[in-house]
Amino acid sequence: MADGGFDFSPGAQVPLTGAAGQTAATNALASAAYRDSPVADLLKANSDWHKSQVKAARLSLFEPNLGEAFSRAVQVRLLGGARKPIIQSFGTEPQAVVEHCLAANRIRKERDTRLTVVMVVFGLLFLPGMLLWLGAFQLRRTLAGSQNRGAGALGTAVLIAMGVLAVIFLIRLPFTGFLGIYLRAMVVAPVIGWLWAKQICERTAKVLRECWAGMLAGGGIGAKIPEAVPQNPNETSAERLRLGLAKLSAEERSNLVFYAGPKGILGMGTRWGSWHLAEELISRDPDKEINPFRSWDVIKAVHDQLRMLERGPLHTGGFPKPSVTHWIVSPIGEGADEVARQQDSDTDAFQIRGHEIQRICNEQQFGSGNRHYLGVQFVLWDGQLVITMLVTVTVLHETLRIEVTGHALGPVHPLFTSKPAAKTKEVSKAVKFWETKEVGLPLVDAKEVVRLAARAPLTWFPPVLDYLGGKVVLPEPFGLRHAWADKPWRHRFMADDALRAATPVLRVVHAAAIRVLEENGVDTEQFGTRSTLLSGSVQGATPMKADVYDA
Repeated sequence: MADGGFDFSPGAQVPLTGAAGQTAATNALASAAYRDSPVADLLKANSDWHKSQVKAARLSLFEPNLGEAFSRAVQVRLLGGARKPIIQSFGTEPQAVVEHCLAANRIRKERDTRLTVVMVVFGLLFLPGMLLWLGAFQLRRTLAGSQNRGAGALGTAVLIAMGVLAVIFLIRLPFTGFLGIYLRAMVVAPVIGWLWAKQICERTAKVLRECWAGMLAGGGIGAKIPEAVPQNPNETSAERLRLGLAKLSAEERSNLVFYAGPKGILGMGTRWGSWHLAEELISRDPDKEINPFRSWDVIKAVHDQLRMLERGPLHTGGFPKPSVTHWIVSPIGEGADEVARQQDSDTDAFQIRGHEIQRICNEQQFGSGNRHYLGVQFVLWDGQLVITMLVTVTVLHETLRIEVTGHALGPVHPLFTSKPAAKTKEVSKAVKFWETKEVGLPLVDAKEVVRLAARAPLTWFPPVLDYLGGKVVLPEPFGLRHAWADKPWRHRFMADDALRAATPVLRVVHAAAIRVLEENGVDTEQFGTRSTLLSGSVQGATPMKADVYDA
């Protein structure tokens, strides 16, 4: 039973190197966990139908960067105790992405532990001075964040004035004794702490950027998450994390998907093409009735033939080995913000059992309820392109209808494939002032050190940090892959691959179905004629918005 007490882990596993050929899309999404770019950049990667949001910070000094917000949001959404069901991420390995989010959070946690010590020693013990410096930086961030460049310059001027006043305060301080020493230290100690914190932040920034670059280079960096391995039977947090990861993988293998109106089947991309063959069932021999058969008989024959798609008469490459799966499709509203996965005697660890699939295929063809589709799926371009062709067979009265629909999920947004660039600025040369040159900048500037140091103590209280600094609100129903998928039609070869898959799949489906009809005494002349017409028309297939019904 797929409930909270079920151990979804499959037991001892032999790791397969590049088993699914899905490394590019997986690594691109996982690289987001290590990024240090602004969190607002994530909004540029929204797909047409699934848009993430950034909840604004109440104090900009505590706002997260993209990597921090992404890691936190994905970890809570996919491993949280009260999380909603997720949408399958075809072409990626969600568990690997989550593991890298955990690994990135662990690296930052080690940094924040050191920064917390710095804040206690150089900040908490000299609290008035630290609050003055933080107030100055917060004022500068508030003014610099304005669209008015003058306001940004004013913020910098305020910070410089704060430094000048601090120097005057140290020199002309009227107090003596312990109070005088403390007041002077109150101004100087936060600056010393900042210098120490800068070294800590620089080291961590280099590690995170190395991980970021390594993921996109395909180096196969393994996520280090020792907290997911229980060391003793009483270590409940590690056991809970291990079960959460196992449950995520089990849900990813579910054969139940959701149709959300114009959004198409969630996780598979919108439906771009549809072909129908519907003809009357007439006996080949007028003196005999046709042999009774069911939709499942036709689907089973189609299933067997689709598994042979990789074979051809010529040695010219062609289709890779496809994944052929019986899908149960459940309808939901276009604006639904969550889905519900079936958990009863007809399911096993999120998988709908074979007998229930067969019953739905034969009986639920009209009216309410889930529907059955046979899908053949190709994961191409290292997971960047997912082509799915779905087949459904219905029999209403004396009419047999065979429908083939094409779905294409494009590559992840280019934001996730951008590599880390060195931080530089352009300056004029000293002698040849009319010429410019680029000079390197530190990975972590002054205001970034202050931001990280201010956030560090609050990382032990994530809800408080989310309240003050804001967070990423993930699109619902959430799936890692389709939330940030681009259109495949922008890439010439990807578009060609999607269009080329339609013709051979359609012909195989029709050939298998007609063979079953002939075996059961059905006159297939009309079916054959209609199949030939469809086979001709599909050669000129072009992508369209089939789910919008705007023809």
